[in-house]
Amino acid sequence: MNQNPHWKQLIWTWAAIIFGNALYSLTVALFLEPAGLITGGATGIALAIGRLTGLSVSGLLLFINLAMLVWGWAVLGRAFALNTLASSVLSPAFLALFEGNGEWPGADGGHLPLHRLRGASASGVALGIVIRSGASTGGLDIPPLVLNKWFKLPVSATMLAFDIIVLLMQAVFSPMPQVLYGIVMVLIHTVVMDKMLMMGASRTEVKIISSQSDTICAAILEQLDRGVTILHGEGGYTHESSAVLLSIVSNRELPRLEKLAHSIDPTCFLIVSHVTEVSGRGFSMDKDYL
Repeated sequence: MNQNPHWKQLIWTWAAIIFGNALYSLTVALFLEPAGLITGGATGIALAIGRLTGLSVSGLLLFINLAMLVWGWAVLGRAFALNTLASSVLSPAFLALFEGNGEWPGADGGHLPLHRLRGASASGVALGIVIRSGASTGGLDIPPLVLNKWFKLPVSATMLAFDIIVLLMQAVFSPMPQVLYGIVMVLIHTVVMDKMLMMGASRTEVKIISSQSDTICAAILEQLDRGVTILHGEGGYTHESSAVLLSIVSNRELPRLEKLAHSIDPTCFLIVSHVTEVSGRGFSMDKDYL
């Protein structure tokens, strides 16, 4: 019975990896290829070569991914390669399945703004799901990691440089509207992916500094049924020691906590912060009452 949570988590993780790669491949097949849009990464290289040679984009993507995977295995080790293997194979496999099997209104490029928005949003969501599941997306994510290991170059800078190179490579033979739409699409895709990575159970963090911290702590525990952590602080001017109460509450509970604290000590000092995700006892786990 103790292994059930582990197997549940494993099933959800693999379901997320498969769904994320399927959604990304569907996005490429429905929006990027028919509309002639450009994008970054290994998919951008495959699209560029495919338009020049007429070769299958899915086949090219598989070749690029496997080449990067072998390079990553040789330089970064077996554990990294195994973490990257799933997306390296699943994405081209799903793309081969979807290629040529779907028609979308405006697939000839007549609705480029709509394609841009759909494609950017869907690809951002898809890659966000894959990365949140703990898997690597493979492809051109690997060269920046290799360069970082060899030359200590910052990963974010080299990743951006590779994306710019791929976009410029496609810009040579793409009409200017596609180029501009593609650049905007990459920006939207990045923002959406970042939002997906930061998505979680939104909560509010409250820090309270008061001379009546013990009374406020007891009131939060009893009336709000929320946990409190007592931090030890010191006044910067007076150098007097003081207790800092730290509590995480839901957004709806914030007004109650503020009224409760001010009813006990009207001069208390409150710091309220928004946090994107909270896990642990009382949130992602059941409360433990002793």
